[in-house]
Amino acid sequence: MQHSEDRRWSKDVYASARCAGVLLALLLLTDWGASTLTWWRGALWTALALLLFTVLCPARIRAGDGWLTSRRLLRTRRVRTDLLVSVRCLDGISPRLLLRDTFGGRLELDPRVLVDNPDLWLRVDEGARRAAAAGTLLCGSLALSRLGEQVDRENALGVFKASGLE
Repeated sequence: MQHSEDRRWSKDVYASARCAGVLLALLLLTDWGASTLTWWRGALWTALALLLFTVLCPARIRAGDGWLTSRRLLRTRRVRTDLLVSVRCLDGISPRLLLRDTFGGRLELDPRVLVDNPDLWLRVDEGARRAAAAGTLLCGSLALSRLGEQVDRENALGVFKASGLE
């Protein structure tokens, strides 16, 4: 079974680990420089760095024929894109896309992942079109069309940059 996935995921995981490692090094060096470093303080700083990594670690997004998954460290969410019921754009500090399917599956992701990965977007769009044709997609067509326009715009800009027509 062929699937698509977020191409930037491994770079983002590495960046999360790097941030957590830098924090740990700074905390340990500061404590050591002040001559207050003990084993329990070192364990506390390590736990704090692991917590930061857990918070920063991005979800691994994958899509296939009729499905989309988001896998984090402790949980996996899955929706059937060909059986979508609703798609909503949630605005706030960071925009989110909320997808729900007929089985009660719920998946929330950063729309930038779909914009940056056109192959993922094509899988989601194909499934959503099937859901709309089947009559299960009750709301969200406008949100999907806006996201599709953004994906197309970004792809066109990438082609222009690559060809020097910018």
